[in-house]
Amino acid sequence: MAPKYDPELVEPLWKRMVEVGFESLTSAEEVRDALNRPGTTLCLINSVCGCAARGARPGVALALQHDLIPDHLITVFAGMDHEAVAAVRDALPGVPPSSPCVALFRGGEPVAVIERRHIESMGAVELANRLQEIFDRECTRRGPSVTPDVFDALEFEQMCSSTLML
Repeated sequence: MAPKYDPELVEPLWKRMVEVGFESLTSAEEVRDALNRPGTTLCLINSVCGCAARGARPGVALALQHDLIPDHLITVFAGMDHEAVAAVRDALPGVPPSSPCVALFRGGEPVAVIERRHIESMGAVELANRLQEIFDRECTRRGPSVTPDVFDALEFEQMCSSTLML
C-alpha cells in the first residue's frame, strides 16, 4: 500500500522522535521483535493529525526528560508505515485504531494506552505528566532519553494533514 503522505513532508514529524531516542520501525516483523524485548517498550503511533499529534510529539518527548523512562522507544507512522502500524494495533486488542496513540508494553503485552481521544483533550505538558506517572509505576531505566540541551534545541512542527495529502 502506498504512503498516504509525501515522505519528504512527513520526515520532520518522525525525525523529532528519532532525535529524542525513538527507533522508527516500518515492518510488522520489526514491531513484533521490538515489543517482545525484555523490559518496557514505549510505542508512539505517530500521526499528522494537527489537533492531537502536535501535542503528542512534544508531550512524549517531554515525558522522556523524566528520571524514569521505558527501556525501549519505538515509533511507527500512521498513513506511512501501514504494515508496522497494523502490527502495533494487533498488539492492542480491544483498542480501536487510533493515531496518534501512545502505548507502553511489557513482554509484548500492553500495560498502559493513551488513545487519540484522550490526547486531543490534553496539552503537551498534561500528556507528559500522565506518561511520567505511568513511567514511575512501570519503568526502571534511568532517564532522560537525551540531554536537556539536546531536548531544548528541538523544534516540533505544527502541521495539518490536509496540507500533506498526495
